[in-house]
Amino acid sequence: MSIAVSARPVSHLLKAPFRISRGVKTAAEVVEVLVSAEGHVGRGESVPYGRYDETVDSVLAQLAPALAADDVEAACAALPPGAARNALDLALWDLRAKRTGVSVAQATGLPIPTDLITAVTVSLDTPEAMGAAARAVADAPLIKIKLSSDDPAARLRAVAAAAPDARFIVDPNEGWTFAILKDLKPLLADLPIALVEQPLPADADHELDGWDPPFTVCADESVHVGGDLAALRGRYQAVNLKLDKTGGLTEAVAMLKAARALGFQVMTGCMVASSLGVAPALHLGGASDFADLDGPWWLMTDHPGGLRVERGRITPPRAGFWGDGRDGEGLWL
Repeated sequence: MSIAVSARPVSHLLKAPFRISRGVKTAAEVVEVLVSAEGHVGRGESVPYGRYDETVDSVLAQLAPALAADDVEAACAALPPGAARNALDLALWDLRAKRTGVSVAQATGLPIPTDLITAVTVSLDTPEAMGAAARAVADAPLIKIKLSSDDPAARLRAVAAAAPDARFIVDPNEGWTFAILKDLKPLLADLPIALVEQPLPADADHELDGWDPPFTVCADESVHVGGDLAALRGRYQAVNLKLDKTGGLTEAVAMLKAARALGFQVMTGCMVASSLGVAPALHLGGASDFADLDGPWWLMTDHPGGLRVERGRITPPRAGFWGDGRDGEGLWL
């Protein structure tokens, strides 16, 4: 079977700036891959991430050999974990579902939940602005708080006061030192914290050895593929699976099983992306302890028929959007 492959850059404007400790973005710059065979088209999307020295151009360059490959599946498998492999892997999953009529849910045994709680992110800003942002989403059960080393306690208190009924994921994106983390321990222990996500730089993981905090610490930048998991025991109690880190759903499904076998809690996360990039992660989200899949919620305009986030809950995409074995006419911009 001959598979045609194409890739293109797409920019999705955000409805508000998205700030984390490493910087700010006003658009989701993604790479979209289309694979076609036997009259069917599969789609996938990924987000090149500067933290891993990825750009839109570098991802398109990585994908170039696959565009002319005789064996696209083999070309995909040969790519390293990251955004390029993710976009192609997701497109191939979608194509297989459409060709065979076997949905991704059936193939993986991971159905998409009809009502999934997702974290809703409060972007890094002044304490006053973060409090106002939290107040606007205070009916969400789970709120992610982006922080840096700049007075995180004031920002935590502002968000907690504005959303008294929510639980929180605290995410400094590697922006803290161990001293900051220890100083914040009493405050964090006093708040309804679900997770503290990647507080330290990935190369400072060893500082967490033997530490026993009264909250769950989750690895993000420190974990990419299944082979990374064993070294995290004794440092982290949870791991964040992201398709752009694992390099696609194929590795992510295997990694979910491996993480469970090693006793980790699991969060399924995403980059700021469209519904095309996040819909595949819903399969993992339904089998995880936590989901952080509000990426499309940040877009000014998403794909027609994509997933919806309302009051911190995800409504799945319309039939034919991705991976259910149906063709999605009229669903694409």
